[in-house]
Amino acid sequence: MLRYAVNLGAPSALTTAPAFRQAIWRKSEPGWHVCGIPDAFHVDHGSDFTSAHLEQVMADLRIRAYFSLHGQPRGRGEVERIFSTSNRMCLPTLPGHAPRGTHDRAGQARLSLAELDSAINAFIREIYNVTPHSETGTPPQQRWEDGEFIPRMPDSLDQLDLLLLTVAKPRKIHPDGIHFQTLRYLDPVPAAYVGEDVVIRYDPRDMAEIRVFHHDRFLCRAICPEPANRTISLKDITAARNARRRELQAQIRQRASVVDRLIEVHRPPHPDLPPPAKSTRGEPARGGRRACAGSRRAPAPPRPRRMTSSAIWSSALGPERACSEEMDSMIL
Repeated sequence: MLRYAVNLGAPSALTTAPAFRQAIWRKSEPGWHVCGIPDAFHVDHGSDFTSAHLEQVMADLRIRAYFSLHGQPRGRGEVERIFSTSNRMCLPTLPGHAPRGTHDRAGQARLSLAELDSAINAFIREIYNVTPHSETGTPPQQRWEDGEFIPRMPDSLDQLDLLLLTVAKPRKIHPDGIHFQTLRYLDPVPAAYVGEDVVIRYDPRDMAEIRVFHHDRFLCRAICPEPANRTISLKDITAARNARRRELQAQIRQRASVVDRLIEVHRPPHPDLPPPAKSTRGEPARGGRRACAGSRRAPAPPRPRRMTSSAIWSSALGPERACSEEMDSMIL
């Protein structure tokens, strides 16, 4: 077994990358000699394995990814086998183990996350790697050493960290530094590149420093003065930002409720309005159709009468003169 990782966070490329790093690099534990860059990577369709970050890492390290079929665990038997072995041989021996179906499983916990990590580490080194495999008949560690295999290793640990533990983001250099995640990063070197686009790489676990690249060439390491003396992770920044957003939303809702109450108090009373008249929508019978019984159309208002010349003169000259004018016209 190359390596493992224990965490309580949601699966993501940032939680998978540290396990990938520990699997590739040389182990600090004596007797655990398995290391190297794999040629193939058998994974499922989890969001941590299909992320753009891990895809770029595998392309840079020349690793071919093999994705299993959806809903078919037999396509990744190598992965499911170690899970089954751990559930049968490791977890039942730990204090606080609560199998499925146990009432209040969370209340049975007795180990911290660090203690669980240490117990799994000891199980892999002292039991799993030295127990003969049921298929080969040889312990995994002995099989690795007998093969005289020379692993493919990265040039340095810094290069591996740069690929796995950092995330690349495009940014622009401003006169006052590089802005990222509401922080400002400074260094004398970027002063000569103001206005130009660069690519920064950062470690989400420590936001005090970023690495700046210009046209794929390393430029400098920029430092943020605020968290330089302490470690601030991207998770801490996101949590603080979400807490502030919830606080502002609560204030907005509280003020909106106060405004609604004030409007209700100062709103003038509504005058008593007469009840609305019943609307009649009955249509008269047309083309052999009969209108609905009891429904009549409201009488149409009288159409305005067309005014003749005599009527116009009547309104303008008075009734007497209008009559004389009309009589003269009749005589003619």
